[in-house]
Amino acid sequence: MKLLLSEQLQVSKKEVMDTFNYLHTHAEISMKEFETTKYILKKLEQMSCRTTIFDDCPGVIGEIGEGTPVIGIRADMDALWQEVDGRFQANHSCGHDSHMTMVLGAIKLLSERTLPKGTLRFIFQPAEEIGQGAKRMIEKGVIDDVDYLFGVHVRPIQETENGHAAPAILHGASQSISGSIIGEDAHGARPHLGTNAIEVAASLVHELAHIHVDPMIPHSVKMTTLHAGGSSSNIIPGQASFTLDLRAQTNEVMKQLVEQVQSAVHAISEFYKVKIKLVIPESLAAARLNRAAVNIMADAIEEVLGEDKLDEPLDTSGGEDFHFYSLKRPHVKATMLGLGCGLSPGLHHPHMTFDHDAMISGIKILATAALKALEKAAAKVPGK
Repeated sequence: MKLLLSEQLQVSKKEVMDTFNYLHTHAEISMKEFETTKYILKKLEQMSCRTTIFDDCPGVIGEIGEGTPVIGIRADMDALWQEVDGRFQANHSCGHDSHMTMVLGAIKLLSERTLPKGTLRFIFQPAEEIGQGAKRMIEKGVIDDVDYLFGVHVRPIQETENGHAAPAILHGASQSISGSIIGEDAHGARPHLGTNAIEVAASLVHELAHIHVDPMIPHSVKMTTLHAGGSSSNIIPGQASFTLDLRAQTNEVMKQLVEQVQSAVHAISEFYKVKIKLVIPESLAAARLNRAAVNIMADAIEEVLGEDKLDEPLDTSGGEDFHFYSLKRPHVKATMLGLGCGLSPGLHHPHMTFDHDAMISGIKILATAALKALEKAAAKVPGK
């Protein structure tokens, strides 16, 4: 009987847990991952990887192998800034510590093997949580020659059972819009001399509720912050700041939502005769299913976990800047492993926890997918 590739890949659990514990207890927020970069750089050098770091941002690239094809594996590095037991701190409640651990583990496995011809490139990317890191890596050309790109994300119990995995995570597009209502304060006894910014914001909330796009495609628009007024209750605030959160399962619907938000804001501004400024950064892209990459990941999951543990691609309303890679560079065949690990209570919960043993499976799946992609890309014959 042919020995399965997954059976040939041996993982040191102690080494994996030591790496995870360090990363978990040395969390750093977006674009501040400098010590994390140093730690990963040292690990990569110990595994004889060729490395690249950057002068203007955190992040590190490691490579093994030579020539083409080029297969990439990406891990996000940043933690969230949130209150944990009454104290604000950098906290890995989204699982990026486990993602880095799994990619480092995959490098360890792959660096100890005789590889097919080609290059394996490992992208340790900053600032996923603020939607900027993938774009910085793209600007630096790190995926310009990549054929396949794989990512990984631990999944909550609400989506994926522990011991199972999905070959793709179909994140939706997400957008945060900030706005300012610009008017003048008035005396509480003379409301006719000003415009109440709180009333303007309330009307905007009402208007947003009447935005309609295709009901068959999940989407939402809501105001998530509003700041107006000071400590004096007899002053009618003329100014306010707010943020809007937009979600859509497709990039096309997100574009429609943004356009309708702009129309609603214009209408409210005209009605109240106040100026409303909006700041609209680029939205996080929705995933685009690449069947070739998904098939490779599905084969890797079946080999490591078994056919009965392979789930369908996951639809989720969360956002991920990983999908910028294939949106900005359409030639890249990309997918993200959704790893079931008993994660609870949920992503971004300050006390998020998961079954750490699942990282062993994640390491094997990523390494297996990388090898399969190398073989598939190398065997491709033009015109075949």
